[in-house]
Amino acid sequence: MHDKVKIGLMPNRRLVFNINTARQEYDVIMPIIRAQMPEYVEFVDIDDICEQGMACTMDDIDKIVDKFKRENIDAIFSPFCDFGEELVVVGVAKQFNLPTLIWGTKDKISVYGHREKETQCGLFAATKVLRNYGVTFSYIWNCEADSPDFVNGFDKFVRVANVLKNLRNANIASIGDRPAGFYSVIHNQLQLIKNFNITVKPIQLASIADLTQQILEENGEELNAFADDIRSRIDCSNLPEGSDYVIKVAAGTLAVERLMKENKCRAAAFDCFAVGKAVALQGTGCVIEGELADRGLPTACEVDVWGAISMLILKSLNFSEDAPLLADWTYRHPTNPNGELIWHGGPFAYSLADKTKNPMYHENLSRGRKVYEAHWVLKPGELTLFRMDELDGEYYCFCGEAKTIDGPDTTGTYVWIEVEPSWKRWEEKLILGPYIHHVGGIYGHYADVIREVVRYLNDSRRGVRVHLDTPYTDGPYSL
Repeated sequence: MHDKVKIGLMPNRRLVFNINTARQEYDVIMPIIRAQMPEYVEFVDIDDICEQGMACTMDDIDKIVDKFKRENIDAIFSPFCDFGEELVVVGVAKQFNLPTLIWGTKDKISVYGHREKETQCGLFAATKVLRNYGVTFSYIWNCEADSPDFVNGFDKFVRVANVLKNLRNANIASIGDRPAGFYSVIHNQLQLIKNFNITVKPIQLASIADLTQQILEENGEELNAFADDIRSRIDCSNLPEGSDYVIKVAAGTLAVERLMKENKCRAAAFDCFAVGKAVALQGTGCVIEGELADRGLPTACEVDVWGAISMLILKSLNFSEDAPLLADWTYRHPTNPNGELIWHGGPFAYSLADKTKNPMYHENLSRGRKVYEAHWVLKPGELTLFRMDELDGEYYCFCGEAKTIDGPDTTGTYVWIEVEPSWKRWEEKLILGPYIHHVGGIYGHYADVIREVVRYLNDSRRGVRVHLDTPYTDGPYSL
C-alpha cells in the first residue's frame, strides 16, 4: 500500500482584481490540478470556507489554518489565480512547518492591452514575503497547467513532501550493538532528536529471539504461507534436505517486523550477525533485511543509523515502487574505468533481483563454518545513489545517478554500475566528504528530488546546516 500525501489546496486571488477573471482561471486549472497523481495525493480544498474557493482576505487565514490543522495536512499548494494575495499566502504558510508549493499560469497574450491578472508579478511579490517570514517553499515556473513542466514540477514536489512527511517524528529501530570495528557508523542521537525530531529506539535481541521462537512454536498460517512464498520465488536447492533455514528466515522476519511496528519504527539498523544468532539462522541476518525491505521496512547493516535514514528517504521519494538498498562500495571494475561494484552479503530485496539469473540461497564458508546467504545480481536499470551523514554538528548528503553494467560474478547480492562524469570525481567526493563505505540506492532518477529535500532540511534560523555533494561539480582533486 502506497503512502498518501495530503495537500492543503489553497488557490488565491487579489481583492482589487476582477473576481470573475480569477474564477475563470480557477475553472481552467483546478480540474487539471485535481487530476495529478491521484494514487499518491489527497487534496484538502477551501471551497466550503472561501468565496468562490479562493483565499483573498485576512479573514480567510484563520478559517484555512483551522481546516488544514483539523485535516492534518502534509503540504500546502497555493496556485495563483491572478496577482494573488501575498499576506494571505504567508499568513497561512507561516503557521505550518510544511513544504509549500507556489505556482501560477502564464497570462494569455490577449491581456497585454488590459492587464487583468498579472500572475507572474504577484509570484515575485509573494515569494519575497515568504522568504521574509522564513518559509521555505518550492515553485514551478510560470507555465500552463497542462504543460509537461507543471506535471513534472508537481510530481517532484509531491515526492519531496512524502520524504519530509516520513522523516517527521520518525523512529529508527536500533537492533543489537554496533560491531566493534565499525566506528564509521557512530551517530549522535541527541542531535537527531534536536535537529530533525528523529528518535533512535532500541529493540532488544532477546525480544527478537523470544518472539521468533514463539512464532515457530505456534506454527501458524501466516508463517507457513510466508515460508511457502519464499520457496516459490527463491531457489533453495542448495539447502540440505530437511533444512529449517527458510522457516527461520520467515519467522525472524515476522518477529522483527512485529517489533518494529509495535515501536512505530519506519526503518531499522541492526547487527546482522547478532540478529542471525538471535533467530538461530545458519548464517547472518542479512537475508531478513531483504525480506523486510520488500515488506516496506528498510533496514541497514552494521547498526548504520544514517544508512537506515538514507534508505527511508529513498523509499519515500519513490513511494515504495521499488525497495531501497544499502550497499558497500567495494571494487573498481576490471576494464571499465568508471565502473564500480556495489555489494553486500545478502540484504538486497528479492524484488530487485534479475529473475533471469536464478536468485538462490547460496552456500558459503565463513570463518570455517558453512553458512547460507541470499545470492543474486540486481536487475538492469538506472539508479539514484544517496547517503546522508553528519560531522561536527552539520549534515552532509551525497547524491549521484548511475546505470547498471555487466561485470564479473561474485557472492552475496550485488550489481556493477557505471557513473558519470568519472569514477575519480565520485571517489573524491566520497573520500573528502564525511561519508563511509555504505551508500543507499533506489531505481530511478531522483537527484532533483534529493536537491529539493536538502533545501527543506536546512534551517538557518535554528542553526541546522545540511550540505549537498554531487560528483558533477569540481573538487580540489578533480581532473
